[in-house]
Amino acid sequence: MANNTVQDAKSKVQDAASRAAEGAQNVASEIGQKAREVGGEVAQKARDVAGDLADAGRSAAHAATRTADNAAGSAGQGLQSLAGQVREYGPHDGMLGQATSTVASGLEQGGKYLKDQGVTGIADDLTEMIKRNPIPALLVGVGIGFVLARLTSTRS
Repeated sequence: MANNTVQDAKSKVQDAASRAAEGAQNVASEIGQKAREVGGEVAQKARDVAGDLADAGRSAAHAATRTADNAAGSAGQGLQSLAGQVREYGPHDGMLGQATSTVASGLEQGGKYLKDQGVTGIADDLTEMIKRNPIPALLVGVGIGFVLARLTSTRS
């Protein structure tokens, strides 16, 4: 009888251990499932936030471009106004009159270009010019870099 009691006790302990292991396995499975769900939600939120940031960046870039184009338009209008003043108040006769007319025409054309094209048009034109003339553009870039380096370097 003592053997039966020991056997029953062993059996009950094994059953309890088996149920505990099964319960732990179920809990671990549920925790894993919840972790996958939360991870998926976090990943989706991260994608949403990244998309929102990208949209905000594009909006800011468009706003900056519009502002720069407006500023270029205002500068162009200012140059055209200056051309009118040069024509009005500059000499009209002789070689100085011709120089005044040439300067005024240049200011007027530059102002019209700035006003019509804006920063975007200037950037497009510059890109096309570099594509057509890559070697001179590279040499100009190196020259500008050299001058800037000389201007910003400190001498001991």
